[in-house]
Amino acid sequence: MAVKLPSASRGRSRAPMAEINVTPLVDVMLVLLIIFMVTAPLLTAGVPVNLPQSKAGALKQDKEPVTLSIEKTGEVYLGEEQIAPEQLGERLRSIAAEDPSQIFLRADRSLDYGAVMSVLGELNRAGLNKVALVSVGDER
Repeated sequence: MAVKLPSASRGRSRAPMAEINVTPLVDVMLVLLIIFMVTAPLLTAGVPVNLPQSKAGALKQDKEPVTLSIEKTGEVYLGEEQIAPEQLGERLRSIAAEDPSQIFLRADRSLDYGAVMSVLGELNRAGLNKVALVSVGDER
């Protein structure tokens, strides 16, 4: 029984196909990009605060900073946890002992200047002098 094998001398030889279909990969990556673009702004905002506008640029940071928020009613939040005014100094001193990194202060634009200054005074007394005031960028 004889088997006829294709030979290279008879004409065309077939080379292996070296193409990869990247269309499904691109589709998946675009969907992931859209998901991250939509969810990323939601992850940074903890306590809803009406921030003032500013033309200042964004700060570069190596790690996640501690966020201190002051609501319109004067309630103070450390991250997303509400802090009583009498406990604020103690909590800030414990943060300063662990890691004296930068603090982000988010204060509502309708707050009294004295309310913001009292929190800044507590930050200074705790030894946290690297305070960044968070604002909303200019929308022009």
